[in-house]
Amino acid sequence: MRIGEVARRAGVSVRALRYYEEQDLLRAERSSGGQRRYPDSAVDRVQQLIQQLYAAGLPSRSVREVLRSVYAGTVEPGLLDRLESERARITTRITELLAARDRLDGVIATTRNPPPACAHGRARGGPAPSAAHG
Repeated sequence: MRIGEVARRAGVSVRALRYYEEQDLLRAERSSGGQRRYPDSAVDRVQQLIQQLYAAGLPSRSVREVLRSVYAGTVEPGLLDRLESERARITTRITELLAARDRLDGVIATTRNPPPACAHGRARGGPAPSAAHG
């Protein structure tokens, strides 16, 4: 199967397929004219494995390790530890993002309903500040 067909059927760009090859996640044979030829299994490999692993937040190195384990039918030493470490990293990032969202919610709430002494309330016709607030 040619690269454009794999890209179309897998729902990815040709550029993504080339990147997967560079990262040793996908292999293609070359025709006598130098064109890439992929096996029919390439579409499933891209959709069911590579894209799912990237969507899980794994870097290329980890994706490559998981793919080797999947196709070998064995788990490489240390792989589960690295995957658990990636999970912990993602969990930390989720916690950070939730905290950032909560802070943004506070900013939005204050912007919608500023306290009477807040200077930006004047821009919406609020009361002028007292001399103490300058």
